[in-house]
Amino acid sequence: MTATARALDLTHAAAQAAVDKLGTDLIAYDVSDQLAITDVFLVVTASNERQVGAVVDGIEEALRGLEAKPVRREGDREQRWVLLDYLDLVVHVQHTEERQFYALERLWRDCPVISLTADERR
Repeated sequence: MTATARALDLTHAAAQAAVDKLGTDLIAYDVSDQLAITDVFLVVTASNERQVGAVVDGIEEALRGLEAKPVRREGDREQRWVLLDYLDLVVHVQHTEERQFYALERLWRDCPVISLTADERR
């Protein structure tokens, strides 16, 4: 099983929105074979708490344009690690320190990486 076309569309739109708000080190994993609850994990780094908030707001705005809104949003208060759950796509926007400490890449490294354009990976 692979990620749905809808999940991939949301992923690319979210990635572009994250980069537009200066998110960095983007990586997307197709987790559809490992998890029944979602198809894609998108992980984004932001350099500080304000940046985390800006990236999250940018992603939400871009995906609203695709008629998608998160069914769950966690981590708003601290702005260190915000999770946006769009069912088909789960976005993790992490402060640099959280990204290094939790190293989600270690957990999902066996999953296929979804190709992002150079502009989406900045």
